[in-house]
Amino acid sequence: MALLNLQWHLFYFGDSGMATWTKSELDQIGNAEELRLASLRLDGTLRKPVIIWVVRLGDDLYVRSVNGRTSAWFRGVQRRHEGRIWAGGVEKDVTFVEENDPGTNDKIDTAYLTKYHRYPQYVAPMVTPNVRAATIKLLPR
Repeated sequence: MALLNLQWHLFYFGDSGMATWTKSELDQIGNAEELRLASLRLDGTLRKPVIIWVVRLGDDLYVRSVNGRTSAWFRGVQRRHEGRIWAGGVEKDVTFVEENDPGTNDKIDTAYLTKYHRYPQYVAPMVTPNVRAATIKLLPR
């Protein structure tokens, strides 16, 4: 699955550099308590936004589906891999890329546990295997 995701990513972006987050965007989105996310339908229209948690790991931003891979929004991002986010005063078109690397997911676990520590009953499910399997990296477009 990771290879297919990488192949799609390379096809979509090519070998040249891809868009990167600005420091301001990373700070604003990374510090936001919540993020609204809407994936694109096959016809190019946006789905209804969902509100989810977002974490920053270095120069990257990640979200997870608390309901795992079967949630409606997660299935939606798998169809087109494109959408829009709103958080911390930033509105941005993004590409969704699955994150399957165990080491990176360990660091994302720590980011969730650190950022949302004041909600122990809600953050605990965010680091379970089912939810880790539904980790998405947000790439700016």
